[in-house]
Amino acid sequence: MPCLNEAGALPWLLARLPEGYRAIVVDNGSTDDSARIAEAAGALVVTEARRGFGAAAHAGLLRATAPIVAFCDADASMDPRDLPLVVDPVRAGEADLVLGRRRPTTAGSWPVHARIANSTLSWRLRRTTGVNIYDLGPMRAARRDALLSLDLQDRRSGYPLEVFLKAAARGWRIREVDTPYAPRVGRSKVTGTVRGTLTAITDMSRLLKEARR
Repeated sequence: MPCLNEAGALPWLLARLPEGYRAIVVDNGSTDDSARIAEAAGALVVTEARRGFGAAAHAGLLRATAPIVAFCDADASMDPRDLPLVVDPVRAGEADLVLGRRRPTTAGSWPVHARIANSTLSWRLRRTTGVNIYDLGPMRAARRDALLSLDLQDRRSGYPLEVFLKAAARGWRIREVDTPYAPRVGRSKVTGTVRGTLTAITDMSRLLKEARR
């Protein structure tokens, strides 16, 4: 769980982990009590000084020891109780990478500018890879050793896209499942702002350009 100032969301989030799941919260420069709250709730807290979603996500992947790793935002927009939706197909050997397709629970769950950007990206991904995907959602799961073999380099907003593109290039079985998506606690650092969305588009456009070479 990449984390930047999510003190308001972490108690609810960590209390809802399914049995047998272990939380790794990667503190990416929080100035609130996020790290203390996560540790008190039983999570393994990893500190990643380099700012960026990819930097935090990859630090968690490196620290993980379980054979299957799942990613989930730390803002309470997605319910950890839904993690088996993305983990179980990987565990059963039915898929190599499972992505949670966000299904908003309320009208305000997903800002319009972010939804439009996601729809455009998904359309480009379908054209580029031939994989039938409609959302590059934040909840996803794959085997840890397989993810490490992808040699992921992006440490900003393009990290999830790099995972997808490299997995598709290697012929991974990629599945998409519906996952509820609620309004986040606090303000988003990426899709909640136009500036953050533009930064993500820039990072992802670069990766798509490289994938077409």
